Amino acid sequence: MPLTSKENKIWSSIVVASDNDPDKPEFPPSNPHWPSTPVRKIDVPGFKNVYLKDESVNPTGTHKDRMAWEMVVTYKQLLEAKKQGRILELPQMSIISSGSAANAIQHMLARYKLPNLKVLVDFRMNPKIKKGLEAIGAEIYETDLSKRILSKDDILTLTDNKGGIDITSDDSLGPFDVFYDWMSYDIVNQNADYVFVPYGTGHLYENLVNVAVKEAKSFFFHDKRLSVDPNDIKQCNFLGATTNNPETKADKLYSPHLPFIHFDTRWITVAISRGYIGEKSNVLTVQERYLDEAYAIAKENNVTCEHSGIAGLALMLQLKNKLPKEKKMLIVNTGKANYSN
Repeated sequence: MPLTSKENKIWSSIVVASDNDPDKPEFPPSNPHWPSTPVRKIDVPGFKNVYLKDESVNPTGTHKDRMAWEMVVTYKQLLEAKKQGRILELPQMSIISSGSAANAIQHMLARYKLPNLKVLVDFRMNPKIKKGLEAIGAEIYETDLSKRILSKDDILTLTDNKGGIDITSDDSLGPFDVFYDWMSYDIVNQNADYVFVPYGTGHLYENLVNVAVKEAKSFFFHDKRLSVDPNDIKQCNFLGATTNNPETKADKLYSPHLPFIHFDTRWITVAISRGYIGEKSNVLTVQERYLDEAYAIAKENNVTCEHSGIAGLALMLQLKNKLPKEKKMLIVNTGKANYSN
């Protein structure tokens, strides 16, 4: 079925320079460059060599902007499917969100004049965040997310999106490795001894470890974006910071029924045993007092963040007595959502 003139314009406006050529980056779409976010040294008491990967400079303030771009790329593929007659119309997307992912995706969809995002939120969501999402065109649906795990069909039903696409679930769009692959290569290329990452849905941590394992176990063929010795990756420890506290200030990292986490943390043990990643790699629960300490240190270093985004630094502080102070530490700050863009 031929595209309408409007759809043809949308299709033409979505430009993907390359999948993995560092000389032809795809993000951010307004000014593609790589690395697209900076790494800088920060001062942390008791440590000599701490660096920060700062995702707060992204368009809406968090690493979720990278995921949002991939949703636009998905729509380009859907437009091609419509052109070929495999679908009749563009579907709407649904997602469970606490705010930042929905904010990033809806901004990106609106920019390309694509169908608005349907967002399922907990009925206790901060009204200001909800109003901010509605102001940019997101369609909001409320429920009690603490009651049970929701299936893909549940999410589509609750967002009045029968025949649509649920982008919360793992099986709707295929593997999530494309969400943060460029970011993961930039992190690996820092050649740190320890990398600390917030762990909410697990997608970022999963992508990062998958990239590390892929490159560490390959003998001959490596991605164009890799600029370090693959053997160095095997010495790097990847640590995810999460929480099981329902009252936590790191609210983006907590959910009583966090759906569709398909990353089996037991696989970390396998990766370690095969020598692909550092032996201290793990996902650990961070204590609240270290979140407050990390937030204060981040502010002293002029870092834009929230407690969830700087949870990696909190975990490093929590493990302070067990870490070699002279080793290179890389903290991933996933940022702070800006709902006023």
